Amino acid sequence: MTSDRPLRIVTFLAPNIRPVYEAVAAYVGERLGVPVELVDGSSFDSFASGEADAGFICGLPYVRLAHQDPPPVEVLAAPVLDGERYGGRPVYFSDVIVNRDSPCRSFAGLRGRSWAYNDPDSHSGYNVTRYRLIQMGETGGFFGRVVEAGYHQRAIRLVAAGAGSAEDERVDASAIDSQVLAVELRDHPELAARLRVIDVLGPSTIQPVVAARRLPDRLKADLRAALLAMGDDARYRPRLAHGLVDRFVAVEDGTYDDIREMLAAAEERSFLTLK
Repeated sequence: MTSDRPLRIVTFLAPNIRPVYEAVAAYVGERLGVPVELVDGSSFDSFASGEADAGFICGLPYVRLAHQDPPPVEVLAAPVLDGERYGGRPVYFSDVIVNRDSPCRSFAGLRGRSWAYNDPDSHSGYNVTRYRLIQMGETGGFFGRVVEAGYHQRAIRLVAAGAGSAEDERVDASAIDSQVLAVELRDHPELAARLRVIDVLGPSTIQPVVAARRLPDRLKADLRAALLAMGDDARYRPRLAHGLVDRFVAVEDGTYDDIREMLAAAEERSFLTLK
């Protein structure tokens, strides 16, 4: 951060949760008394280069960044989602979806089927899927076709398209971030009638809010304090609730050891490409 520009918060996460990120940016600016801008992230190098001061990132790129020497980011906080399945913890799931008319009833039944993932830097759509295949002893050739959808919302629609669509416009299954899926089905209820959840992967530690390590310690502490206080502000609770967020809680590097261990399992087996 420099004196000639606002505090810059970047998001690398799902577009349908953006209203929550916008609310966080507004609240941080209000509480800290500084101008804040929210921008879409394009490179994780932006934290080290000075272009990004804080951000919403997936747990998988976080553990990779944390492995650098020195790490360019540090974790501040993470959301707790509203819902009994989350147990008041900063976790989420990857819901495995198929078309309502699919004959598949389990993950094992997807052998030879087509699969969509959102992005190879995604834990919820990629890393946790690899880990399930490792647990099954399947480290190559399980799926018949693998498609990079670009983001979860497109993967949802590829699955919802069903057998009547052209092959390049549909897939049999995908693992979707449970927060993203719930918001998408709420906002587009017509999709709910075309999908089924056949398995659940996780829980996994949910995506953190990070700060660039180069920021002054006082500013990082103020950012963390703002995040932890936001859930108690009645003006902002409805905006958090739009994304099913109840509050933010403090997390530390070790909180993400579950994701770190799943990545290590894939690296140990040279199972880095989902095929």
